[in-house]
Amino acid sequence: MTGLDTNVLVRYIMQDDPKQSPKANRLIESLDADNPGFISIVSVIELFWVLTSCYELSHAQVTQALEMMLRTKSFVIERPGQVARAINMFKVGKTDFADCLIHYSAVDAGCIETMTFDVSAAKHAGMTLVQ
Repeated sequence: MTGLDTNVLVRYIMQDDPKQSPKANRLIESLDADNPGFISIVSVIELFWVLTSCYELSHAQVTQALEMMLRTKSFVIERPGQVARAINMFKVGKTDFADCLIHYSAVDAGCIETMTFDVSAAKHAGMTLVQ
């Protein structure tokens, strides 16, 4: 298994760097189910942020890319169940993807609630507002 940093994923998805994108293509296209690429939960969050903030992709475009990554046998995504549930919550809700992932990480850790000062996260991401 080979770990993949966020910048490699960005170069592969965006094809925006004439030197790095071909290298990212070769690396990612060399991966398969027997030698997959590992994508950490941190890279998932960073990827979402970079693609929506820096490249101004729509939330729908980025969630579609994440869903494709989850289905690809040449990738192993850390905590895929949490990522999938966070994507589903994000797609139907009105909250931030990171908040959805924080919520499901806490649920899977056995937390009875996730406390927040973020009104939107409390209303739409299953968290509890600190009073």
